[in-house]
Formats: sequence, C-alpha cells, structure tokens
Amino acid sequence: MKSDRPLHLDEEQVRQHLRMEELIPAMEQALIDFSAGKVTQPVRSVITIDPPGGFFGMMPALTPEGLGIKIVTFYATNAERGIPTHMATIFLVDPQTGAPLAVMDGRLITEMRTAAVSAAATKLLASPNAKVLAVLGSGVQASSHVEALRFVRRFEEIRVWSHTPAHAERFAEEIGAKAMSAEAAVRDADVVVTVTNSKTPVLKGSWLRLGCHVNAVGACRPEWRELDDEAIANVVFVDSREAALKESGDVILSGAKIYSELGQALAGKVPSRATETTIFKSLGMAVEDITAARLVYRSVITS
Repeated sequence: MKSDRPLHLDEEQVRQHLRMEELIPAMEQALIDFSAGKVTQPVRSVITIDPPGGFFGMMPALTPEGLGIKIVTFYATNAERGIPTHMATIFLVDPQTGAPLAVMDGRLITEMRTAAVSAAATKLLASPNAKVLAVLGSGVQASSHVEALRFVRRFEEIRVWSHTPAHAERFAEEIGAKAMSAEAAVRDADVVVTVTNSKTPVLKGSWLRLGCHVNAVGACRPEWRELDDEAIANVVFVDSREAALKESGDVILSGAKIYSELGQALAGKVPSRATETTIFKSLGMAVEDITAARLVYRSVITS
C-alpha cells in the first residue's frame, strides 16, 4: 500500500501489522540505541488534568530511522467507566523532509511495546530456567506481559494477584493461572511483574527469592510507589536514567541507586548481574513508541 497522503490507522489496523515476535528484538535495539546516545529524546512533558485527576503527556523522539511524537493520556477513573485508562495517538514524519507519514492509534502500541521491553529485560536478567511467573495486576498490561514473557521463558506456573479479587480470578482463568495473595504469588517466583495503578507499595522485598527478576511497570509518577524500600534496594536497571530520576517514585522516594540503563547491559557495556536479584524499573520512552510505529508503517506500505 503506497500513497502520497499520510496514513491514518486505527487500533485494529495497527493490530494487524504489529507482531510481538518482531517487536521484542526491535525494542532491544531501541534501548541499545538510546543508551548509546543515538536518540534525541527529551523526558516526557506532562500536564495534570485535575479534576478528574488525569494526565496528558507529550513524547517526541528522533531515532536512527524515525521521527515523531506520541500524545498519551492516563485517566485512572476511566476504569470505572469501562473505557481504557491509557489512550494515545502517534504521529510519524519523514526525518529527511519533515513530511507527515502516518497518524495511528497508539493505545495498542503502548500496551505491546511496554510488555516487549519487559520481555527484553527478562530475557537478559532472569534465570534461563525460570519456571514460575508472578503477576501483580490484572489489566491490559498484565495480559500483554504474560503474552510477551512467554516468548522468552517457558513458565510452568503463573500466579496472579489484584487489588480486586474478582478481577484476579477472571484474569487467572483466562490465562490458565492461579489467583492468590500478593505474598503467596511472589514467594519463590522466578520472575515478578508489577503492573498496577497503585500509589503505594504492593511488592515487599522480603518476599523476593534471591536471584529472581522483577519488572516494575506501574508507578509512573514521582510520588507513586509499587515497590517498598527493601525491594528497590536490589540491582536496579532503568530504561532512562534521566527519566527515572524525574518520574519514578520508586527510585526518587527510596533514594535507590541505579546500577545501569537496560540498553547498556543489552549492549554488553556493563555486566548483567543476572545471578543477583534484579529490578527493571520501566517508565516507557518515546523511542520505543516511534520504533514500534515504524514497524507498523513499514508493514503497511509493503503489504
């Protein structure tokens, strides 16, 4: 499909052209490029909408192959309305001319690229023999993470916890998992994922077994936490050091020491320390969105 006009793609069209097995290695390269200084990307600019307590974020990036911006909104109260808490639109332009290439729905891209980045972290940092996965949360990110992590590890058991037990039971049934308390889910787990809207810690470091890996995905504001001080005191990787020091309450409020950006470890610039207990604090970056959107765009114009 070729056209002189910018493409306009809705969520279903994006879904047809974005595949997790291609997205995971693309996110690995995006993280490597970012940490190598090959990406121009300011920390996201956020406007608070209060009331009702929403956020409007602007995320531009220039990558080795793409240029664009994601506009994203986060309204936690949307869950009560039965509509997505996160919505987004991505605008791609030609880096050579500035000409518009595409405008596409970014909700699914946000969902999938976040999980793909966690999969990249898990592939590098989790035990190769990881068998037990614990997921704290039961929303769209929980589902997407289970899908993505199954590409990099063969889990024999998946455990689920949610603030709302009914949601945990339903999600567990959908993915063939077991619903239980947060502590029971995390004890002896090889990989832990926190994907909640919580503003206070839901994961205690005393529950973590030595050598497990944690993908901490929620708590994207400087005053929010998902991990307690003991949990975040382990070996901490981040997607962006600059962003983590401005946006991550888990890092800021605990005074945690950041060991490395994930991209540096993926490139072999620093030891992965994968035999230790590792935390990947994920905030999400524009380079990930633009890279994913470029995958969609290329697929569409070559189909």
